[in-house]
Amino acid sequence: MASIAQSPVSFTGKLASKSTASDLLRSSTNGACGVPLRALGKAQLGAKRRDFTISAKARKIKKHEYPWPEDPDPNVKGGVLTHLSPFKPLKEKPKPVTLDFEKPLMDLQKKIIDVQKMANETGLDFSDQIISLENKYQKALKDLYTHLTPIQRVNIARHPNRPTFLDHVFNITEKFVELHGDRAGYDDPAVVTGLGTINGRSYMFMGHQKGRNTKENIKRNFGMPTPHGYRKALRMMYYADHHGFPIVTFIDTPGAYADLKSEELGQGEAIAHNLRTMFGLKVPIVSIVIGEGGSGGALAIGCANKLLMLENAVFYVASPEACAAILWKSSKASPKAAEKLKITATELTKLQIADGVIPEPLGGAHADPYWTSQQIKTAIVESMDELVKMDTETLLKHRAQKFRKLGGFQEGIPIDPKRKVNMKKKEQPIVPISKTSELELRDEVDRVKQQILEACKSSTGAPATGLKEMIEKLKRELDYEYDEAAKALGMDGKILMMREEIAKARNVNDQLADPALKEKIEQLKDEFDKKLPTAPNYSSLKSKLNMLKELSKALNLPKKSTLKDELKIEINKRFNELVDGPDVKEKIQKLKSEIANSGVSDIGSNPELKEKVLKLSRELDSEFRDVLKSIGFEVVPSAPSAKAKIDAFDEEVNMIIDDLVNSSDLKDKIEMLKAEVGKAGNTPDGDSKSKIRALVAEIRQAIIEAVSSPELKEKHEKLTTEVLEATKSSVESTRDDQSKLDESLVKIVGAASKGSVELHQDAPKHFFNHFSNCILY
Repeated sequence: MASIAQSPVSFTGKLASKSTASDLLRSSTNGACGVPLRALGKAQLGAKRRDFTISAKARKIKKHEYPWPEDPDPNVKGGVLTHLSPFKPLKEKPKPVTLDFEKPLMDLQKKIIDVQKMANETGLDFSDQIISLENKYQKALKDLYTHLTPIQRVNIARHPNRPTFLDHVFNITEKFVELHGDRAGYDDPAVVTGLGTINGRSYMFMGHQKGRNTKENIKRNFGMPTPHGYRKALRMMYYADHHGFPIVTFIDTPGAYADLKSEELGQGEAIAHNLRTMFGLKVPIVSIVIGEGGSGGALAIGCANKLLMLENAVFYVASPEACAAILWKSSKASPKAAEKLKITATELTKLQIADGVIPEPLGGAHADPYWTSQQIKTAIVESMDELVKMDTETLLKHRAQKFRKLGGFQEGIPIDPKRKVNMKKKEQPIVPISKTSELELRDEVDRVKQQILEACKSSTGAPATGLKEMIEKLKRELDYEYDEAAKALGMDGKILMMREEIAKARNVNDQLADPALKEKIEQLKDEFDKKLPTAPNYSSLKSKLNMLKELSKALNLPKKSTLKDELKIEINKRFNELVDGPDVKEKIQKLKSEIANSGVSDIGSNPELKEKVLKLSRELDSEFRDVLKSIGFEVVPSAPSAKAKIDAFDEEVNMIIDDLVNSSDLKDKIEMLKAEVGKAGNTPDGDSKSKIRALVAEIRQAIIEAVSSPELKEKHEKLTTEVLEATKSSVESTRDDQSKLDESLVKIVGAASKGSVELHQDAPKHFFNHFSNCILY
């Protein structure tokens, strides 16, 4: 920049006789460097010496730092236009900030770190102590964050490391480009706007942007917008309304900036203009409070069809500190003010000011920002799916009615009584779990299964009585067994935490689609499955689980019973008639009394008793054979070689199906089916149902074609022939099996003489087990 020194200067010659230096400096419009052109021309002709100096000083200009790199990566997340955004990841990880009420947790965390350090230094195993401390930490964390006071939630909402608007936007969008300026000469950095896509649908995003450190907070004015910021948001609202983009706003501000300059520029007018305009926009609007929403500064972009809040967010007219200073003349009363103002998400949802609460992880949104962002994404998609179905008139009425009904009431309508603070919380009734023996459960299950088959056989097809009650009983028994196994394995704390994290999700299908949570569930499941066989009650748990599967399968039986089911019913009926007959009971009881009176420990050593036992066994065997023949059955013992061939054939078929399922084509279809089912949720529409049916039909057809190959059909026919031949040849060995059966019965009777086995119960069951292993035709 050229400049002339204004110190006293003397001129000589004709130039000096015409004008002084002050005269020359006054005229700059008609000359060069402050000298009139006419005088300058005369000076060039007659001047011999000049006694003044001209100095030029170049101002240092900082080179503009363009965000666009020299070699932009076209495959960057969000598209190549994200290079234009000045919002970049922080070079340094933010320092952890501990709130006052979190200090007890930090003490436990410090102990865990000390024990781990000691284990690393000494090489000793402190895994039990570490697990115990971690369980205590998780329990303390859960107790703390499930019983937060309003002022504690305020502090969490103001946490320095809490995710900002742009953090969430870059986590939930596939593409995002920021749009700047209010077209009136300024771009307020405290309000960020831009276009982005979620699941292929374009949205207009706008929100308050706080800084992630002191430098950014100063640049962003601590998230407090000036009128320029609200006018920028207004411009983008008109833009979205013109092009039909749904609007999503993120609220996170202590309030509009209240300095003198902002008031001069029309802060109130800018907010009022936004309020009026938002009620006339013809596109859906969803607002989400991610931190603190302060007064009109928040409401200026918060007049939406749906207002959602994060679990630890707050929304208020005046901050708790300001309210306490007004009412109690001291900001120390802010905890009391926060409670009276009803500013938390839960309270505002009850008052129907907020329309829903978005869950946060234990520890706040800053504990797992990505998980929190995915919950916000789920909430946005759900709300927009509901709102886009409305026509324009319905949408505008819905938005206006939401604010019209605030604070309204109607006389004569009963309301819930006010809950007293010291009222004892109503305890939920606990269903007592009485562990039932496996033998009793098995008898009950068999009885219910028989009732189901009889009901299916009847023309009415009425469901069996007590089936659902039995299933519920088995489920309670299994819950008890799983809880006992988890306690014995020391995994009950981890399982409880995972259950609560899943329960907090808004949508189970979307929740399981979250890669981070899905990985946690799979890891915990694998760990539990590996340790489960070592649990002391594993055998009991497995037995009850098999019973539940049997009943669940029986519940899905068709109304009309198959021939196989009818045969089972008939055999069970005849067998029960034989066992419960008075003659059989009398014979068994008489033989049992003789054995008891003889005092013989080994029946095989007493030929007379042995002969009586064998005689009774032959009689029962003969009677049961006659019973089966009376209903048209021929009893043929099964051949072990045939069973081995059948098992080998089943294994081959299973391998073919497994290979087919793991193939790329069918695997892709199965994944598509899973995704479609997850996307449809509990209430699928017509398109989703048709897609699911089509995919199921394609998968089923592929499996049928695989197992219907000529090679398998040929093997099946050959196997059928071999089984029939092996079965006929095994008829000759029936007598040998009968002698083995007699020996087994002698052992049973011997055990009965000692009281360890009930003869009248177990002996007939032994016969039935023998015959049930035969091929009936």
